[in-house]
Amino acid sequence: MLKRAASGRIEDDEALRFVEIDDLPSLLAVACDIRNAGYGSVVTYSRKVFIPLTQLCRDVCHYCTFAHPPRRGERAYLTVDEAVAVAEAGQVAGCTEALLTLGDKPELRYRTAREELAALGHATTLSYLREVAAAIFARTGLFPHLNPGLMEAADLAALRPASASMGIMLETTSACLSARGGPHFGSPDKEPAARLTTIERAGEAAVPFTSGLLIGIGETRLERIEAMLALRAAHERHGHIQEIIVQNFRAKPGTRMADAPEPSTEDHLWTIAVARLIFGPAMSIQAPPNLAAPGELGRMIAAGINDWGGVSPVTPDYVNPEAPWPHLKVLEAATEAAGKSLAQRLPIYPAYLKDGDRWLAPDLRVAALRRVDAAGLVRDCDWSPGIDAEPPHEAIASLDVAPATGRAVNRLIDRAVAGERLEPAAIESPFAARGGDLAALCAAADELRRAVNGDAVSYVVTRNINYTNVCTYKCRFCAFSKGKLSENLRGTPYDLTLDEIERRTREAWERGATEVCMQGGIHPDFTGATYLDICRSVKAAAPGMHIHAFSPLEIWQGAATLGVDLEDYFVMLREAGLGTLPGTAAEILDDDVRAILCPDKIRTGEWLQVMRAAHLAGFRTTSTIMFGHIETPLSWARHLLAIRDLQVETGGFTEFVPLPFVHMEAPMYLKGLARRGPTFREAVLMHAVGRLVLHPHVPNIQVSWVKMGAKGAAAVLRAGANDLGGTLMNETISRAAGAAHGQEMSPEGMETLIRSIGRQPVMRTTTYEAVSPERRAAAFGAGPLADVANTPLRRKGEAGEGRYAQRK
Repeated sequence: MLKRAASGRIEDDEALRFVEIDDLPSLLAVACDIRNAGYGSVVTYSRKVFIPLTQLCRDVCHYCTFAHPPRRGERAYLTVDEAVAVAEAGQVAGCTEALLTLGDKPELRYRTAREELAALGHATTLSYLREVAAAIFARTGLFPHLNPGLMEAADLAALRPASASMGIMLETTSACLSARGGPHFGSPDKEPAARLTTIERAGEAAVPFTSGLLIGIGETRLERIEAMLALRAAHERHGHIQEIIVQNFRAKPGTRMADAPEPSTEDHLWTIAVARLIFGPAMSIQAPPNLAAPGELGRMIAAGINDWGGVSPVTPDYVNPEAPWPHLKVLEAATEAAGKSLAQRLPIYPAYLKDGDRWLAPDLRVAALRRVDAAGLVRDCDWSPGIDAEPPHEAIASLDVAPATGRAVNRLIDRAVAGERLEPAAIESPFAARGGDLAALCAAADELRRAVNGDAVSYVVTRNINYTNVCTYKCRFCAFSKGKLSENLRGTPYDLTLDEIERRTREAWERGATEVCMQGGIHPDFTGATYLDICRSVKAAAPGMHIHAFSPLEIWQGAATLGVDLEDYFVMLREAGLGTLPGTAAEILDDDVRAILCPDKIRTGEWLQVMRAAHLAGFRTTSTIMFGHIETPLSWARHLLAIRDLQVETGGFTEFVPLPFVHMEAPMYLKGLARRGPTFREAVLMHAVGRLVLHPHVPNIQVSWVKMGAKGAAAVLRAGANDLGGTLMNETISRAAGAAHGQEMSPEGMETLIRSIGRQPVMRTTTYEAVSPERRAAAFGAGPLADVANTPLRRKGEAGEGRYAQRK
């Protein structure tokens, strides 16, 4: 049975036979393997505040101390302001969840509840709950998770717009526990059939839902399995159950069950493991850490949990007040000791946020998307690429913890260092790295960098010339291009004259540049001849200047407009003076992502086709990735493999350049469709994992100081990167997206940054050769740039009538 459970879904009749399993170590080992297949090295928790909206309840569960009758001088309900005040305290403490727990329909039992609700303007507790939840989200940004008890379809429909998720514990399907003498006698809302009906209704209403079992209250192991199977059946019909809680009964003084025996740790572990086998690798299995016996947190992980549930640094557990939450540092240490990393999540799980249009109200979906990383977990700091702030000290310090040893990440590192081609799933997993795993990856990437590049950090003195920001394409991430759908974005449409391009080229040469990097929008009047004219203009202005220009999209469009194939067009470009190509327009080399991100742009295969043709024509190119918007780590893995495979074939890539998404002015972010760029951890990992995955074929990893800032770039140079890119002189694309890190970093600034981390600066050419002493001397002490002249957009046809007159 255990072998079958490890290989796939267990049918109900087989699951019922799990009661026969008494080999706990073997059971836990299989459950642990299944959990690892679904959740890898990460164990999550939700940082929350517990808000007891009312502790009146019409039920009288014989183990409960949360609910109580009305008390003289005590209000039945928290006010809106009181509830918001608790949430505000949680906001300060980094909480993202407001857990609203309440007794079930107290107004049906107590006149006090009815009168107080009427004074608040409500007829029911659930109606008031909606008002409070909406106020908490509006005033604090915390995401409400509601435990309202039994609900009708209308209740769910009313509460759904004000909550990220809801829940009701099934507890048991044993009807005998509701009979006289049972723990649920006198509690109509604990009837299993009624609770299952609410769970079904939640699925029909597309509400992300929590449920689970309370074990040790008189049920048998067989009845536990029956309850799990009932929950699995509901989930398989609707797909709405985010997590299953396996909660152990704790006897409480003052209740009828004060002397009832509690389940043993082994019994709890058995139930957790069986839940993992029944629900499989995808379901989140949770156990409350504050109810565990001392020192047993690691065993719960070994039994198959992947989540600790809600943990509050602010409020007590009002349901189990005798059991305080473990301090988050204690929880983190216990998780690390079990070989896992602790990560914070929202009350909406990543898989449900990924399909947020189905599972969340629009304002909640947008707010949640802006709080998470690529895995759908809570961002670990407020930093985003391009913002006018350095990464926080804690984020940088996280790279310096003791590296993990003897873990799965170390085996993956060994394979990468040996030059092995990793499969997509193996590349995806290290992007979840935290703690010791993160440090191990960064250390390995840095050691590999040292072996390949030594202690040199290179940079190139270059000038960016973006000759037009007019573009007919509709890339949803781009704040640079100006067209009919983007005129509201900052910046005015322009296209440069050849005279201005020549002036900028001459000025760059005088300031020590060896390269001009040129790209622009796809102007409707531009043809392949336009790009040839631009190259000729640069060479006319500065014959010694290297031209690094034209994305694969521009090459594709240029060849198409002239009616020639790529190979012939590359011959024409070489004759016009083109030296190398930037590997931009790659964004994410995953067509599922590109269909959303840039639906009318060249596909992955076409991008690779242009790069292959360029390499075969003798052109070297860079390779890039733009990450941190809508894609997932699996997309990153596919992208890295596409780069690696082409490099093995052609050897034409000089470097890999991760470009973190700058979100501030990006249209898709402003419309609530994208994340806030990668987290600092993810940005560092892209460079480190890129170094490992592309080894030994791509020797150089470049960090963008424009995106990462000086301090961020310095950190990345300790995680596998060996190149700082260009001085730029004029940077407009990232600036248009909202980046604040400046348009130029002088050679003096570059070398100061490099020496600050104990490395040796090297001024290089585009193709990683040493520059001449004359160029180096000209680059240092260069004067300020003259004002640029971005020629306003002309009327249709004028670009081809003299502005880009062909040069012979």
